[in-house]
Amino acid sequence: MDTSLQPVTTAQPASEEHGHPDFRLFGLATFLVADGMTFAGFFAAYLTFRAVNPLPEGAIYELELLLPTINTVLLLVSSFTFHRAGTACRSGRMQTSRRWLLLSIALGIAFLAGQMVEYFSLPFGLTDNLFASTFYALTGFHGLHVTLGVICILIVWFQARPGGSISQDSHFGLEAAELYWHFVDGIWVILYGILYLL
Repeated sequence: MDTSLQPVTTAQPASEEHGHPDFRLFGLATFLVADGMTFAGFFAAYLTFRAVNPLPEGAIYELELLLPTINTVLLLVSSFTFHRAGTACRSGRMQTSRRWLLLSIALGIAFLAGQMVEYFSLPFGLTDNLFASTFYALTGFHGLHVTLGVICILIVWFQARPGGSISQDSHFGLEAAELYWHFVDGIWVILYGILYLL
């Protein structure tokens, strides 16, 4: 049987099978841009409320700085630990990567715990006034993102186990979660400046 006319098949990366390029990173970036625009709307609404109705001196919604500052440090450190996890993964040190991921999870949970402590200590509620409602909407929406981020890191940690789908040669899931986490941390820095420092 003459096989000279049979096509020669070569292995191709999964992302380029059937001639389709890998658009996963583009899709993630598009999602983050859209999500950032949602936060921008919240920021604009809050700043507009404050410009139209300046907060009186000693108002009940003047916020304490200590706990939010601690939370800010926690998130910034978690970005560093997540970056270390990614660096370790790309260099093949998967156990080290998993330890950094666990530390990132712990820092994220500590942030959420700090936010709950702040909620229970605030002298105003969700429906007290427009400023209070916007405060809870902003911090709650961001807290939801942190919660989802912690879940993503936990999934990545599980997938980075020996024999898992995340390895030195295949780590898009970790990189996507890391990019999302840095985005969430960056949003918090802006939120911290607008809510607590202005």
